[in-house]
Amino acid sequence: MCGIAGIMTSSGTAPDRAAIEAMQNALIHRGPDGAGLHFADSVGMAQRRLAIIDLETGDQPFTLDDGTALIANAEIYNYLELKRDMPGTSFVSASDCEVPLHLYRRDGIEFSKSLRGMYAIAIHDPGARRLVLSRDPFGIKQLYYAEGPFGFAFASEPQALIASGLITADVRPKAATELLQLQFTTGAETVMSGIFRVLPGETLVVESGRIARRLRHSALPEGAPEPIDEQTALERIEAALVDSVTVHQRSDVPYGMFLSGGVDSSAVLALMARLNDRPVRAFTVGFSDTRAVDEREAAQAIASALGAEHVEIDFTEADFWTTVPKVALAMDDPVADYAELPTFKLAAEASRDLKVILCGEGGDELFGGYGRYRSVMRPWWRYRRAMRSRGAVEGLGIMRDESRDWRSGVSVSESVAGSDGRSRLQIAQATDCADWLPHDLLIKLDRCLMAHGVEGRTPMLDPVVAKAAFLLPDALKVRGRIGKWILRRWLSTTLPESKPFGRKHGFTVPVGEWIMRKGDRLGPLVARQAGVADLCRPEGVEAVFRSSGRRAGFAAWVLLFYALWHRQHIEGVTGGGDAFELLDNG
Repeated sequence: MCGIAGIMTSSGTAPDRAAIEAMQNALIHRGPDGAGLHFADSVGMAQRRLAIIDLETGDQPFTLDDGTALIANAEIYNYLELKRDMPGTSFVSASDCEVPLHLYRRDGIEFSKSLRGMYAIAIHDPGARRLVLSRDPFGIKQLYYAEGPFGFAFASEPQALIASGLITADVRPKAATELLQLQFTTGAETVMSGIFRVLPGETLVVESGRIARRLRHSALPEGAPEPIDEQTALERIEAALVDSVTVHQRSDVPYGMFLSGGVDSSAVLALMARLNDRPVRAFTVGFSDTRAVDEREAAQAIASALGAEHVEIDFTEADFWTTVPKVALAMDDPVADYAELPTFKLAAEASRDLKVILCGEGGDELFGGYGRYRSVMRPWWRYRRAMRSRGAVEGLGIMRDESRDWRSGVSVSESVAGSDGRSRLQIAQATDCADWLPHDLLIKLDRCLMAHGVEGRTPMLDPVVAKAAFLLPDALKVRGRIGKWILRRWLSTTLPESKPFGRKHGFTVPVGEWIMRKGDRLGPLVARQAGVADLCRPEGVEAVFRSSGRRAGFAAWVLLFYALWHRQHIEGVTGGGDAFELLDNG
């Protein structure tokens, strides 16, 4: 896995080499194993490499004899199969990332339709005088861009665009409000003015420093649920999961996995244990001395049943205060998801020995796991409620503007998702796959792991799995109060020790409990921060930090995260220490 960046000028002149190198240096944490540059005509591109496959000859850029060049932040899981489909093609490496370059020569800008994997790819085609950017359909790997008088610039992270000196770090107030209410921001526009996301499954064609064409491929199959019986569904899911986990383990470096004790990660570990000759290393986090449910005992039982090497990590209140500024710094595209805190510490621990981690992200979205899905499936007379109908800080007397414009992005995604005769459950799943998944969960995974030079892989988010799961009948996903029913049914036979039909409490981090212990001191600090003060009433902010209860605790967490994020990314305040030191600095 890697970091990529580049510029195409609008003037046709060569891009500023210093700007390219500044972006490259800003991405060094994503690729400590090597670096590459490409300059030709009006295009300059840079790459930082984390070597996973083909350690010896996989350096980038890759080039064709006509000068076409590729850089990529990618793992192409079907690269061996694609190579076999291109007899006579002369490959100069054993790298998976060389394959898309030859696909581009064969298929043009539709090259990514053949790819199975996670990727953000940039191709400079000097003959056609164009730059082509492509992102995987689930949005597992992020890619950002900006347009201006200079032309067009792109990078794996927004902070690299800012490091170029071409973009100023300014907040877009509407997006900041959306962030406080939803934990994430929707659509192509980020919270930073002038910085946009290449959307999941999107390919951009850039000419003369301007976007000339857009293509997009969906991660989800079209159509309504298919009639299928339980046994056939179990066989289909088994085959898809085995296939996906097999290709997701293609690596020339050691790998392990994150084990929560839940259904999704248990399923991944069960298959990894089946497909590996040596014990799998599984990492689990827990929280001592809090009211939060600790999953370590359940995870240990699962690991023991599968012969896995289990590593337990304790995340304490002291960890919280020192980790949250680091996480806010890593989340340049901000995500106020408290799960990023233990993920960050797990990644630090895993990085001591491993470079690749598999996890269960995506299982809830594809198999119907969230409680909110049960709500949208109800008939209207049984209190059906739209997803994300209440914001995190809504109605608490915090916001200066209490309008509900913050939900407009979700409404757009819902409208787009409601096609092809889909069920209400499918629409909810597709809505989450459009925004919540790529703009919250996958950003969280990418930044937390890449901050430590570790690649995260998500075998649930695979086209083979999506095809098998998304079109299942609703009743095989949600049955009564039980979500992910078919996956639980499969796991009950494959790994009964996981107790898949047992009561699950969901993964929580006791951020509210920790914050409220120091709320009297913390509230005034957060309230006076420039970013928070621009959007919120100080007295309302202080009041929520003095309150108790789950909703107040979560609101306080979101405000604290945003204050720390704004302090570092917008105001440029840096320095070590804990959250209090950063907020009180200057």
